[in-house]
Amino acid sequence: MDDRIFIGGGGAGYGEPQALLLKQANRHGLIAGATGTGKTVTLQILAEGFSAAGVPVFLSDVKGDLSGLARAGSPDFKLHGAFSDRAATIGLDDYAYRAFPVTFWDLFATTGHPVRTTVAEMGPLLISRLLDLSEAQEGVVNICFRVADEQNMALLDLKDLQALLVWAGQNAHDLSLRYGNVAPASIGAIQRRLLVLENQGGADLFGEPALALSDLMLRDDAGQGRINILDAGRLMQSPRLYATFLLWLLSELFEELPEVGDPDKPRLVFFFDEAHLLFDDAPKALVDKVEQVARLIRSKGVGVYFVTQNPADVPDDVLGQLGNRVQHALRAFTARDQSDLRKAAQTYRDNPDFSTEDAIREVGTGEAVTSMLDRKGAPGVVQRTLIRPPSSQLGPIDATQRAEIMAVSPVAGKYDVALDRESAFEILKARAAKAAQDEAAHPPEREFTNARRYDPAGGTNDRSARRTEPGFGEAMTRMVVKELSGTTGRRIVRGIFGTLFKGR
Repeated sequence: MDDRIFIGGGGAGYGEPQALLLKQANRHGLIAGATGTGKTVTLQILAEGFSAAGVPVFLSDVKGDLSGLARAGSPDFKLHGAFSDRAATIGLDDYAYRAFPVTFWDLFATTGHPVRTTVAEMGPLLISRLLDLSEAQEGVVNICFRVADEQNMALLDLKDLQALLVWAGQNAHDLSLRYGNVAPASIGAIQRRLLVLENQGGADLFGEPALALSDLMLRDDAGQGRINILDAGRLMQSPRLYATFLLWLLSELFEELPEVGDPDKPRLVFFFDEAHLLFDDAPKALVDKVEQVARLIRSKGVGVYFVTQNPADVPDDVLGQLGNRVQHALRAFTARDQSDLRKAAQTYRDNPDFSTEDAIREVGTGEAVTSMLDRKGAPGVVQRTLIRPPSSQLGPIDATQRAEIMAVSPVAGKYDVALDRESAFEILKARAAKAAQDEAAHPPEREFTNARRYDPAGGTNDRSARRTEPGFGEAMTRMVVKELSGTTGRRIVRGIFGTLFKGR
């Protein structure tokens, strides 16, 4: 039926057919299971289902397998013959091979269209998370963002932030009087972290043209939602960069999209693969914000699906909001594994026909324990389910096929050429050049009250000359007075993650 996505069915020893209701799809979900148990195929068939229903999808391709969504499956391909048999077993009578509209993205611009944001759009909280800063270092970053906002200096790329940190170090005394301590040691530590980020390729993320969210929410001419695939193979070598980028993207969706109430189907579905990376070593304040966004973003029409090996990877406050669940097998060799297995089983609505804990341990590859929300939003009774086969190709496409798809993409050429307009780096460089020029043309006056001077009693009195010139403190005082008198320009407003409210 058009109002649901068929997940899988049964046969002997299995329960009722399982389907994800599109009206409940923005209540979020979980795909969990040990390596090799079928999570990637489940993600693939869900992406297919959403696309066919006209819902755009964003997902990250960690292993390179999901590019096959762009090509139709074939009975000649390994396993696809067995898939046809499974389709007949579970009652999928209209099973057919087909391709889906795909847009490829890549942070490093090699296997997909470039994807960028600006330093200002990412905000101080996520920048600090990306660099793994201490509380004191995060405070310095917040000061830099505040000064940039007040002085209308755009923070677009990493060299803008690096230049602003140098300026903050040179003016640390005056900044500390107004904002709090700006320690040279903190600035040095931040600069070192930025250097490491550059070496990891993180500089490619920052700059313009920045990604327009509307380009993630496109449909093709037939009304199918486009599946946006981020190549995360190389990105996964920097796990913090991967997790922070996806969290930024989620926060942008939350901040930018308007409320839509209770839609018949989501406006976008966002799959967060390797979700444990989001929560590993994350401070409680950040986890609380993630929980808040997960709770509120459903009203924006966005469904978020966490993909991870173990439900225990997701904090309880977030896990409790994931109503649609596909649980593949969990291994339970150690006492901790067994504890996690019991905990996972306890989050499902019991089925009197079997033990949920035993089922999670015993299901094979391509099978799962599932529970979907019903029309009233209540969790369904847990069922053992044979997952339906994908219609698209299982496994990656080759480089030539990828290039052909990118050439006819609706965003082809839009992000290819990076822009470098005037921003904090150029502004501070120009100020320094002008100050040097002015000083050369007009040497600062000197005060000689303490200099060598005539003594009426005879002789002279040797004292050192003292140089005086206007300082940053005086300029800061004038700026504060101007701000308090209500004559400053527009204030930058930041959202829940410190990201910008655009256009406000």
